[in-house]
Amino acid sequence: MTTPSRRDLFKVAGLAGGGALLPSRTASAASGTAGAASPWDQVPAILARIVPPTFPDRTFDITDHGAKPDNTTDCTPAFRNAIAACNAAGGGTVLVPGTGRFRTGKIHLLSNVRLHIEAGGTIRFRSDAGSYLPNVFTRWQGIECHNYSPFIYARGQTNIALTGPGTIDGNAAAGPWFGFDSQRGPDWERLQQMAVDGVPVDQRQFGDGHYLKPNMIQLYNCANILIEDLDIRNPAMWTVHPVLSRNITVRRIKIYSRGAMVDGVDPECCSDVLIENCSFDTGDDGTVIKSGRDSDGRRVGVPSENIVIRGNKYYGRWGAVTVGSEMSGGVRNVFAENNQIFPGSGYRSFYALYLKTNNRRGGVVDGVHVRGLTGGPCDRGGFYIDMNYSLTGPGYGPIVNPVIRNLTVEGLNIDDAPFAIKLSGSSASHITNVTIADSTFTAIDTPAPQISNADNVRLQNVRINGVLYGAPPNATRYEAENATISQGAVESNHAGFSGTGFVNYANLAGSFVEFTVTAAAAGNATLAFRFANGTTANRPMDIAVNGAVVAASKAFNGTGAWTTWQTTTVSAQLTGGTNTVKATATTANGGPNLDYLEVTQ
Repeated sequence: MTTPSRRDLFKVAGLAGGGALLPSRTASAASGTAGAASPWDQVPAILARIVPPTFPDRTFDITDHGAKPDNTTDCTPAFRNAIAACNAAGGGTVLVPGTGRFRTGKIHLLSNVRLHIEAGGTIRFRSDAGSYLPNVFTRWQGIECHNYSPFIYARGQTNIALTGPGTIDGNAAAGPWFGFDSQRGPDWERLQQMAVDGVPVDQRQFGDGHYLKPNMIQLYNCANILIEDLDIRNPAMWTVHPVLSRNITVRRIKIYSRGAMVDGVDPECCSDVLIENCSFDTGDDGTVIKSGRDSDGRRVGVPSENIVIRGNKYYGRWGAVTVGSEMSGGVRNVFAENNQIFPGSGYRSFYALYLKTNNRRGGVVDGVHVRGLTGGPCDRGGFYIDMNYSLTGPGYGPIVNPVIRNLTVEGLNIDDAPFAIKLSGSSASHITNVTIADSTFTAIDTPAPQISNADNVRLQNVRINGVLYGAPPNATRYEAENATISQGAVESNHAGFSGTGFVNYANLAGSFVEFTVTAAAAGNATLAFRFANGTTANRPMDIAVNGAVVAASKAFNGTGAWTTWQTTTVSAQLTGGTNTVKATATTANGGPNLDYLEVTQ
């Protein structure tokens, strides 16, 4: 075990910057008394409420309404008529066949309609701004107004879906939209001032003759939403943007975007949201939680809450898992687990975990919980909270300081970044209650955590460039080479392991390592597995305690190299005395290289 030097300890304390780094304790106690239940205990109830909509077995083919897959015919009337017919019949599927490109203007969804795009089929949006008129009620960067219609839009609808292996192509670069970016200044300033002045929303008219570009997919005040399997490309602005909506499932979609303000998925003032197994190769934030901006966001006053983000892949840019900067209505109960960061096609992520706000936002971020966020590189940093974001001018509206509190981060394992941890609070509103545990950072330019205006920050078993910050309390280590091994071998050919070696699992399902551990008394324990996986494929394992599986197909994602060791944790109940902890590979790839198990009670 390596301990930090005296010089590093002074750097960590960060007292000159107003930080306070406290002795470590368990992550479950970060926002309450010691021994409190884990915040992750809320997740099963959240997931139980998220139920994708189903649709009657009726199909309305857009070609029966005049659509042609020639990338020339204007299919706008065909989409409108097919959707209206489907809705009038009581619901069903509007089908885009897999026969080519269907060129269209705006598409407005109605209740009980699933828009399904077959493989080989593409919805390709028109490039003229007039195809997105007349104006609709919308939000632009967190402020309500009337503006160009999003390319796909719904308001006040129930049971809607966008599905299929086909493609939605915003075709934004062919239109005027990115030219708007250099011209929008006066309109954006006017909209912000309207919000401060309390101008009624129906008088905040933009659209034709103005320069506020539209979102790609915006579902406003809707319920029971499903978006799955699609290849979504080339938006003009935020790609998937549900607003004031609930019961939302977004899964297995691929998003590719380039340009400014082209986020991936932006739930805003939404509740009960699942974003899983998606791919984000984006020119801006990947998954980003929002809830309105400044005075207008506080006027609406609806938080984003009960959001689960899991199993996604991020290829850049900006933040992978992000909150803000439009968070004035509040954000609470966000859970992100087993997400991975990779270098993208020309882009790389700037930050792995990124919270951003400033002193005009107001709002409270309370309860962001992240575990198993791995990979890299990250061009600007690993974990960054910035409460001084975009303070480049006087801004609009009064000073209303935001609040950020109660964050837990486990298994944040990042390779190659300028810094590992930077918590930059406000002198008027400190960040409070942050626990970072069982995390590893390698190839970090400035290794010591940078903490200012932050209270009750706890590091537990965090390694940065091999230096340990915050030893795990009461941890007992069990080396894998001393455990019972089935269909695996003890090896020592990859550097960085503990003890005399590690276990290389055989490449088949059912291979396992079983540890015998001793607990002084019955109770909850944290099981920390140190592993390396030099592939990009997950090598999941069932974790069983005393014969009962406590974590089925627990993810052991790629670590970037067989010499890059990371830690992932599982919570479990132990009996007093002798226990068995068994890690069994569940796929033909076998398990990762396993170094040791560390048990903390």
